[in-house]
Amino acid sequence: MKNRATRFLASVVLVAITASVGLAAGAGKSAPAAKPAKADAVTKEWTQWGGSSTRNNTPEAHNIPTEWAIGEFDYKTGAWNPKNAKNVKWVARLGSQTYGNVVVSGGRAFIGTNNSAGWLKRYPPEHDLGVLLCFDIKDGKFLWQHSSEKLPTGRVHDWPLQGVCSTPLVEGNRLWFVTNRGEVRCLDTEGFYDGENDGPYKQEENTNKDEADVVWVYDMMKELKVSQHNMADCSVTSAGDILFVCTSNGVDEAHNGIPAPLAPSFIAMNKNTKDVLWTDTTPGLNILHGQWSSPAYAVLGGVPQVIFGAGDGWLYSFAPEGDGKGGSKVLWKFDCNPKTSHYALNKATRNHIIGMPVIYDGLVYVAVGEDPEHGEGTGHLWCIDPTKRGDVSPELAYNSADPKKPIAPKRIQAVEPEKGDFARPNPNSAAVWHYSEFDANGDGKIGFDETMHRTLGSAAIKDGVLYIADYSGVFHCLDAKTGKVNWAYDMLSASWGSPLVVDGKVYIGDEDGDVAIFRHSADPNVALKKEGDERKPFYGEINMGNSVYSTPIVADNVLYIANRTHLFAIANEGK
Repeated sequence: MKNRATRFLASVVLVAITASVGLAAGAGKSAPAAKPAKADAVTKEWTQWGGSSTRNNTPEAHNIPTEWAIGEFDYKTGAWNPKNAKNVKWVARLGSQTYGNVVVSGGRAFIGTNNSAGWLKRYPPEHDLGVLLCFDIKDGKFLWQHSSEKLPTGRVHDWPLQGVCSTPLVEGNRLWFVTNRGEVRCLDTEGFYDGENDGPYKQEENTNKDEADVVWVYDMMKELKVSQHNMADCSVTSAGDILFVCTSNGVDEAHNGIPAPLAPSFIAMNKNTKDVLWTDTTPGLNILHGQWSSPAYAVLGGVPQVIFGAGDGWLYSFAPEGDGKGGSKVLWKFDCNPKTSHYALNKATRNHIIGMPVIYDGLVYVAVGEDPEHGEGTGHLWCIDPTKRGDVSPELAYNSADPKKPIAPKRIQAVEPEKGDFARPNPNSAAVWHYSEFDANGDGKIGFDETMHRTLGSAAIKDGVLYIADYSGVFHCLDAKTGKVNWAYDMLSASWGSPLVVDGKVYIGDEDGDVAIFRHSADPNVALKKEGDERKPFYGEINMGNSVYSTPIVADNVLYIANRTHLFAIANEGK
């Protein structure tokens, strides 16, 4: 039995929720267990977080392992001993902290981390950097490293040892990512192996083959006066030539003020020229803490939309082309918190958004969260109709002084009853359904695993079945159309990442280093197996030897999992 860290509640056994139980939002038929993908239906590459701009981590693949052994490691040097490994093709050394996801394109794997591996001679392991590493997917051979020095202002902007937390976007031989210094950088994926120094940027300190070839650099802190809080971590996406970026503008070190309220939170750039096309300063003075979500993009209701989760707990949709004058064009906005929820450091009921919005079957799915340093808390998961316009929040806030005119959003608490504020249902609400808690076993009480807690992750949806993990370690399965709860499982450890749904299976990692593997099904009797008086993931749990803060991915029938210190390529043909 695993021990939950002291900040977690006492372990709670699984409550398997029967298929007959539904939320007030409605009930629907449970989706059957999915069949494995056909051999010819294989996603060859995984080029950004979620595989595409819809951010839904559901590749097509077959014969993905449910059994493997990681082998042994020298935890002083990080060296891998494959003697007792099973189904592991290769292992690559990362830094000491890894939070972003790996992407795979053009025969290479790219992942952000810190410099503790010391791949470059000029940067020994004790030299703290943010790094982006490139490996050959045939054998895990190290190819090149991009190095970003830490900001001199320290942890207020660039927390020690956190490294590069963003997941890159790759298209052809170009890669875009956000560094720990708040820079958007474009790299040549071939590095200097092609014998060229691609430009216009030519100021690389070193042009050896093990160094990155930088194409262009855009410094958001310098050019836009952004003041990121603790880190910049946006995983960018694009539509055509337009690159979408969240700047991570946030609060000051004391969490008392917002140093740059007029600095943009969201920007759109030409990904070839780095020209900024438009900016948006929302939410300005209403930023609660940091802004660490990343954008999604799709054509929804016939209209192209780029969707950002913001540091005020609102979800915003913009026209990707902007207003044509350097500003944004807002299509709709949605408050993801109850109007009476309250923000206070370490004891907030109001949250911002850290996970990404996910787009599936014309709807948008998002959940609220908070910096993990600030502990657990109540969360909210929403399904939103993106075809409505304006303020499409579930409620609107008013004050008794003018009860017909909605009041402006407030930072700490949108509705303060003691000041005459009140909320009314919004007739223009885009909420399809909402999940926060549900009495699954009908005992009149809300249990630990009957609660949607804060989350750092995003949903993954396949065949109408939605999966999401919360920071308190509960893994939730719901009906994507109705919000009906199918089942929940307590992993007994914090989850920082998001699920992978592939080949009729669901994979999710946790802070204890376990990867739980379920059958993909809305039916708890199919997804889970009975072990005595408890239920467990159907395929069990496999420990990766260190915390799994990132999200597993699959490309070309290979499963990639990064723990804090190593990247594993896992396949059934692996030795």
